[in-house]
Amino acid sequence: MELLLGILIYFFFRCILAGFYTVDQNERAVKTSFGRAERTGEMRTTKLPIAAALTEDERLRYDFPVIQAIGPGLHFKMPWEKVYKTSIATETINMALDPETRSANHNGTVLEAVTRDQLNIGLRGQIRYRVSEQNLYAYFFGIKNPINHIMGYFVSILREKIANFESQARSEGGSTAAGIHISDSVSINDLRKNLREINDGMLRESATSAARYGIHLEASLITGIEPPTEVESALAAINTAYNNVSSEISLAKASADQTIVLSKRAVEIETLKVQAEVEPLMALANQLTELRKNGPSVLGSFVRNVRLGLFQKAKTVIVER
Repeated sequence: MELLLGILIYFFFRCILAGFYTVDQNERAVKTSFGRAERTGEMRTTKLPIAAALTEDERLRYDFPVIQAIGPGLHFKMPWEKVYKTSIATETINMALDPETRSANHNGTVLEAVTRDQLNIGLRGQIRYRVSEQNLYAYFFGIKNPINHIMGYFVSILREKIANFESQARSEGGSTAAGIHISDSVSINDLRKNLREINDGMLRESATSAARYGIHLEASLITGIEPPTEVESALAAINTAYNNVSSEISLAKASADQTIVLSKRAVEIETLKVQAEVEPLMALANQLTELRKNGPSVLGSFVRNVRLGLFQKAKTVIVER
């Protein structure tokens, strides 16, 4: 009897009380029965929008079943079932952090990379990511350490992009004659001036991360690029010279623009003066034309009246005999 009572008490605590579990608002859970996750019919992740950027070869390698995600609330499981929970909230992590070796990359603060002109630079920044609710199978069962894997994936893409980066303006312009200054040919200057283009490019190239590993890379935020100490002074001199030249060019353009405006204004003033002098003559010519239409005697009378008016105003008159 005591043995039976003990079994009942164990069953109550092990199967009833221990079977309840909760899922928080920002969490999702997956339940397995004898090691098999509960699936959503025959649906596969390659049929979902997150797999749109995968190549045909990648679709064969990253074809996972869609499993049921358990939402927030109080739930129950049997003893032979196991629950896996994870947060789906967006998280931020330093892009230089190595989850396996914390001392790597200067204690997870600066990520080293090589530029196209063989400069060893340091990158500072963060990445934002979240677990994909549509591909929980890849996150829980596809890879052993998802965060380690996604960080390695991101860093490899970033280093490849830094090594081959050329801004869109340079690739389209191609020369200093097209408006690209010689200082922009220094890779670190090109990188610093195009951080937004680099960050946007990283998001485009990481678009398959959710279909591959069950993690969305939502933002790449490179905030600083540090040059090697041995070239920092030379780089500062190049940038200073470039800024001085740019300033002189801007002042010259402003002076030229001002001269052009003043010249246009002077031409307008002289044109108005000429028009003011010509207008009375044109009016007089029109008046004489109208008088002539009334006969030659009318024009003669007009000329006589004008002469009389002039004789009245004149103090001295010289008459030719």
